[in-house]
Amino acid sequence: MPRIKYTVEHIITKLREAEVALSKGQTVVQVSRSLGITEQTYYRWRNEYGGLKIDQVMRLKELERENTRLKRAVAELTLDKVILKEAAEGNF
Repeated sequence: MPRIKYTVEHIITKLREAEVALSKGQTVVQVSRSLGITEQTYYRWRNEYGGLKIDQVMRLKELERENTRLKRAVAELTLDKVILKEAAEGNF
């Protein structure tokens, strides 16, 4: 069975549908089945996106991408610094 890649908008929409169904008295198992996701996926999405609006999630994802890019840049610069330091000491 192929894995479906949901967008952030779809995830938030499904979480809101789940909240409505849960408030009507359905169980998490019933709600997750009706949404076409597993119970584990529902809880993972709720932990990550619960209570957020679409624009907040988009900003969060943008910041995570920028953070990853900056971490990679720091790692490369640190490696360059170590290489230059060893070369200056004559330990190559």
